Amino acid sequence: MKNVKIVGTGSYLPNNIISNNDLASLVDTSDEWISSRTGIKNRRITTGEGTTDLAVNAAKKAIVSSNINPMDIDLIIVATISPDNFTPSTSCEVQKEIEADNAMCFDINAACSGFIYSLNTAYAYIKTGFAKNALVIGVEVLSRLTDWEDRSSCVLFGDGAGAVVISESEEIGIENFHCKSLGKLSENLKCGGTDLKNPYVSKITDKYIKMNGQEVFKFACSYVPKGIKAVIEESQYEIEDIDYFILHQANERIMDSIAKRLKISKDKFYKNIASYGNTSSASIPIALDEMFDKGILKQGHKIVIAGFGGGLTYGVSLITI
Repeated sequence: MKNVKIVGTGSYLPNNIISNNDLASLVDTSDEWISSRTGIKNRRITTGEGTTDLAVNAAKKAIVSSNINPMDIDLIIVATISPDNFTPSTSCEVQKEIEADNAMCFDINAACSGFIYSLNTAYAYIKTGFAKNALVIGVEVLSRLTDWEDRSSCVLFGDGAGAVVISESEEIGIENFHCKSLGKLSENLKCGGTDLKNPYVSKITDKYIKMNGQEVFKFACSYVPKGIKAVIEESQYEIEDIDYFILHQANERIMDSIAKRLKISKDKFYKNIASYGNTSSASIPIALDEMFDKGILKQGHKIVIAGFGGGLTYGVSLITI
């Protein structure tokens, strides 16, 4: 079977920058309180652009980066928990805007693990010959799911989108995955959907993100290191061979704790949480695109990407650039 390689990246962030001090005018908080606990200093919040708008802009950049014709894209997968509509899917809306008329399209909901799950799915399609080129997007407008009066959660989230194009290749690229779900822990991170209203029942749903931060922290620090060890053990490499670890940007303390548990220098963990906050499924592809733009990632580099979040879910992949 062919190898599968990342051939292009893209990202897009709203222009509206909201600082910790800005939030201090809305709720009882402070820059010191937020940054010391999370590492976040700023986040981007849309002033009108929707989930599809962000996704399309990230997709267009990834397509230019990959030098691919949109008509040659066979598959579009969008990871999001914050779509503009239940139907049509965000992926179908993206397809329309980029004129990738030959693609099959669907969305995946795996919260902050969504990009990894979507990448794993697209990888499987290409490896088994059902596609040659796939566009994978992680996008969130979490500001629509945020309770702006809850100081414990509204300080965490931001809006943004990231995308990659992956294609069959003769070169080594995406090497393996380790993805798992723990539904028994689902109560620790939830966001309700539409109200249940019909002639026989009326049930109002809490539509804001609610999180047991302590339990999610413990989950991430316990299971993500295990996933990272698993993908490396399944390869021919040692942990010292990995050039960079790109984790979901949920909390700086989580990343530092995982580095400590794995006995890896924190310098190998790329962080941009200070600028963008937690963008859920978008955080990893945003980081990938940023690292390419800055010239940090070079051909031949070995990276491990890891997402974790609602479900509870986690996913890890080992990739050669």
